[in-house]
Amino acid sequence: MNAEFAVPTSIRPDWSRIDWVLLDMDGTLLDLNFDNYFWLELIPERYARRHGLTLEEARERLTPQFAAKQGTLDWYCTDHWTRELGIDIAGLKREVRERVRFLHGAEEFLHNLRARPSRVALVTNAHENSLSVKAQQTGLLRYFDAVVSSHRFGVPKEHLQFWQQLQHELQFDPARCLFIDDSVAVLRAAREFGIGQIFAVSKPDSAGPTRKITEFEFIEAVHHLLD
Repeated sequence: MNAEFAVPTSIRPDWSRIDWVLLDMDGTLLDLNFDNYFWLELIPERYARRHGLTLEEARERLTPQFAAKQGTLDWYCTDHWTRELGIDIAGLKREVRERVRFLHGAEEFLHNLRARPSRVALVTNAHENSLSVKAQQTGLLRYFDAVVSSHRFGVPKEHLQFWQQLQHELQFDPARCLFIDDSVAVLRAAREFGIGQIFAVSKPDSAGPTRKITEFEFIEAVHHLLD
């Protein structure tokens, strides 16, 4: 690990004050390298082929479309992008599903959680189609007591309303929750709602750089939170 971003060993969750562990999926448990490849490389290639464009022309068209939807539920919706791009997004994800994999140490972390009294929930913005592909490829759902996609609530994790609906469904005390995510925008919403213990993941893509995070306590990977 880059020493500049190393987490002091004293930074650990207070497990005695945790009833629920709430975990993001992409970039927290699963390698974001899949999504970066899918949206930044594969989609532009298929879009260019479909519309008779060069790869550069395809990216010029796609970039503003993607930027306009970031932070909204449509950004995460496979059905939306299938309609917008004329590409079967869910089908294409199934086509390259062998690229889906756990981040280093994530499955060890999940296995360790099952030995603790806390309940564990997967809390994701991923559309059900994407969640299904990734769950079938990795088997990660076996580690969870609850699985919640923001599409069921009609609002993404970046919004306070999501957290209100999540609390209503799971009946947790926000102060006694641990939440881990790689998105600062999502972490801010969780903090505003009152989630008691929050950690950011600073290396969501195994092939990407370690990000500098100053707003939240952070770990490079979730297994660094193990005792």
